[in-house]
Amino acid sequence: MAVLEKIRQRSALLIGVIAVALFAFIIQDLIGNGTLSQSSKDVGSINDKDISFEDFRVKVTNVEKSGQGITSTEAANRVWDQEVSVALLTSEFDKLGLQVGEKHLLEVLKADQNIGGNPMFLNAAGMFDVNKFKEFFKSNPEQAQFLKDREADAELNAKFQMYNTLVKAGLYTTVAEGKMQYEMEAGKANFSYVAGLFSSIKDSDVKISDADITSYMKTNEKKFKADESREVEYVAIEDKPSTEDVSDIKTKLNSLLSGSVVYNQATGKNDTLAGFRTTKNMSEFVNSNSDVPYDSTYIAKNSLPAVDADKLFNLAPGEIYGPYVFGNYMCISKSLGKKSGVNVKASHILISYEGTQVPNQKEKRSKEEAKAKAEEVLAQVKANPDSFLMLAFTASDDSSAQQGGDLGYFGPNQMVKPFNDFVFNNSIGSIGLVETPFGFHIIKVTDKQDGIRLATVAQKVQASESTSDRIFTQATKFEMAAADKDFNATAKEMKLTVAAPVTLKPMDERFGPIGNQRTLVRWAFDKETSTGDVKRFEVANVGHVIAKLKKVNKEGLMPVDQARPFVEPILIKEKKAEMLKAKMKGTSMDAVAKAAGTTVLQATDVTLANPMLTGVGFEPKVVGTAFALAANKMSAPIEGTTGVYVVQTKSVLKAPALKDHASYVASLNSQNASQAGRVLPALKDNAKIKDNRSQFNY
Repeated sequence: MAVLEKIRQRSALLIGVIAVALFAFIIQDLIGNGTLSQSSKDVGSINDKDISFEDFRVKVTNVEKSGQGITSTEAANRVWDQEVSVALLTSEFDKLGLQVGEKHLLEVLKADQNIGGNPMFLNAAGMFDVNKFKEFFKSNPEQAQFLKDREADAELNAKFQMYNTLVKAGLYTTVAEGKMQYEMEAGKANFSYVAGLFSSIKDSDVKISDADITSYMKTNEKKFKADESREVEYVAIEDKPSTEDVSDIKTKLNSLLSGSVVYNQATGKNDTLAGFRTTKNMSEFVNSNSDVPYDSTYIAKNSLPAVDADKLFNLAPGEIYGPYVFGNYMCISKSLGKKSGVNVKASHILISYEGTQVPNQKEKRSKEEAKAKAEEVLAQVKANPDSFLMLAFTASDDSSAQQGGDLGYFGPNQMVKPFNDFVFNNSIGSIGLVETPFGFHIIKVTDKQDGIRLATVAQKVQASESTSDRIFTQATKFEMAAADKDFNATAKEMKLTVAAPVTLKPMDERFGPIGNQRTLVRWAFDKETSTGDVKRFEVANVGHVIAKLKKVNKEGLMPVDQARPFVEPILIKEKKAEMLKAKMKGTSMDAVAKAAGTTVLQATDVTLANPMLTGVGFEPKVVGTAFALAANKMSAPIEGTTGVYVVQTKSVLKAPALKDHASYVASLNSQNASQAGRVLPALKDNAKIKDNRSQFNY
């Protein structure tokens, strides 16, 4: 029962569909406290099939409890994606009438090691015993629901396997397609051409209006369909320490250097307290005055703060350095002395044997055989130390073999004791043999680092209470002023910077560079929030963010300003093509070239499979036209990838006849295999999906 309970505890797995990967096995907890507000509404629908709030809430809760460290919004987004994928694929399974038999179902169940490898369900030979499996659930009727849920998940997984197999089987290449590929690679064309390049016309000479952008989007509506969104501009006011705060911390640290006199209420007398220079109990002094606890370890130079490493490492015993800044702290440090060899760099060759804790042994061997081989390798290394690297590559059973056995630098007690004792008790260049639970190690000590012990008082540099109050007042003042006046003008007046607007979707959690700010996103989509509204938010590690709802974008076509970066280059190219076509006229290639202000160029042995024009680039339409034209025939202007072209074909050399095109068919089949991953995105594009999640609180 304990093992089954372990299975149940690990049951908060999710149905995941990534490309055409198999569905992950799922074991769902049936009990969970949700983080969504209670509601009778559905969180959404997929092809008119509703997703109930309660079922969705339980799944979200299970994901939150799975120990992955994700937020409730991230969990809700993940569950939603899975619900959509499962619903769409299940519908396809039903259309195809896919059925899963008991034998197939058991095979899927067995693939889960929590079941297939469970000792409760294994026979004397260590094999899965169906009768034991069935008998267990027959004898434990209280577990019937668990089995029922698990079988449902396994059935879904099995159906996906069948569906995936069917899709892949449908992605095949015909002999005719293989032949065509061969002809595209082997056929060659020679032609002359005139190129009117788009780069010959400045982008600034072509004007694209908002109406042009909108018209293009309407013509390509599916590509530019956008969900509801909000545009929010904001001012960030950091709650950071002032110059006075930094100065105060520096003064405080300096005051700790010398002793101080304090009044002792218990004795009614003044006590003289030792300072950082003279204290006899350094650990107590540091722990009483530092935001970072005392650390007695010796530190190598490369682990010290980079800017101050040289000065810190070269301190004489008892010498003090600082104050200096390290990250968000201001510090003073005192040298408590140095120690040689605090870190060691070593390489090793591991010769393991059966029964050791090594998963990837190069060969099976007994302990005696391993020892004999290790002694043989040791002799080789001692005879020729330079051979260590190659022997590690070829003989070592450790993963470090790929680095020539190099383990890098490490400190005391990071390795097993025999290994640790050898490297720390021997000098650089020493080579020896030790035995550990992993096997026999031929070890070479390659370097050692000295270290210094520092007592460091570190105090965090942060805004004082008075500074935070002043910043709060500034943020509140700006919030109130911006609510009634122009946001940008008010910011300028108060010498604040308005950041670039952030576009948000209903289930977003991240707010631009500020990071996760779900509360701000919810405010932007709240029914009570109107365009122009301003609100201040306190943000951890930032301070204050004063946000203004700049624009509300309804569901439909993408806003013009968002679409322009994508659409404008396309329309500029189209207009340039019209301008170039109007110029590129003539009864001969020379006449066309003259009209275009360029020269006639030559293309030799160009193929359809690689339609590259020297100095220009990839031009499949141009090359395709050259193959289609009769000899000495001139084309009309062709709008290509990089410009407008006129071509005149000289000759087309057809591909020699080939009896067998199997290799070309196989190559295309290999390329087609990845196309199975387009099934789910295609189903989503054509589905009717309604998402109401933003109406619920996460």
